[in-house]
Amino acid sequence: MSDLKRLPVFVFPSSLNFYAEDSSSHKQVVTLYNPYEYPVDFRVLSTAPWKYRIVDPEGSIKPHMCVDIVIRHNAIIPSSFHVTDKFRIQMYEYNSKQMLGKKDITVTLLPGKSSSTSDSASSQELFKQFPSDTQSSSDAVSSIQGQALTDVSSRAGRQNFVGPNYIAIAVACVCIIALMLPTTDDKGSSLWAFLHLSSHQKMVFAFTLGLVTMVILRA
Repeated sequence: MSDLKRLPVFVFPSSLNFYAEDSSSHKQVVTLYNPYEYPVDFRVLSTAPWKYRIVDPEGSIKPHMCVDIVIRHNAIIPSSFHVTDKFRIQMYEYNSKQMLGKKDITVTLLPGKSSSTSDSASSQELFKQFPSDTQSSSDAVSSIQGQALTDVSSRAGRQNFVGPNYIAIAVACVCIIALMLPTTDDKGSSLWAFLHLSSHQKMVFAFTLGLVTMVILRA
C-alpha cells in the first residue's frame, strides 16, 4: 500500500473553542472519518498534552466508518486564555508505522461564555504524544460540496426540528445511491458509462455521508 502515501485526513470540526465560563464546552468531540476501502490506524498528538485529556488517543477505524475523539480541557485558568494549541491527527496503514496523512486542528481557550469572536496565536512546531490510557477538509472536497455541508450543519444547529431533518436525509440518500453505483474500473456496458463514478468521487460521497449522518443523529 506504499502508493497510498499522503492521503487526505478527514476531521470535523477543523478547530475548537473552549469557554472558561461555559462548563458544557470544556468537553468537546472531534470526529475522524475513514472513507477508504481498507482499515487505518490513527494517533492524536498535541503541542500541550498536559492541558487536555483524551481517553483513547490512538486506535483503528474500519473502512467507511468514523470514530469520535472526546477532548476535555483540564487547564481552565486565566494564563491559558487566548492561547491557541494544536492537535495533530496522524493516519497510518493498518498495523503499520507507515504514515498515510496528517491533519492539524487548532484549540483555543477563551474567557467568558460562547462568543463568535475567533482569536489566533502563533503555533508551536514540536508535537508530543498523549499517554494512552487504554488500547485502543481536505482539498479533495470541492467548495460547492463544502458549502452544502456547512448549510446542512448550520440549519441543524440553529433550528429546533419537531420532525426529522429532511434536508440531511435527502443528502444522505443521494450519497448512498452514489456509493452503490459502479466505479470507472468496473467492466460493463458502455451504455451506462455515464453512471460510473471514480474512486475519488466515491471517497467524497463517503465523507459527505459521514458528516450528514452525524447531523441526523445529533438533531
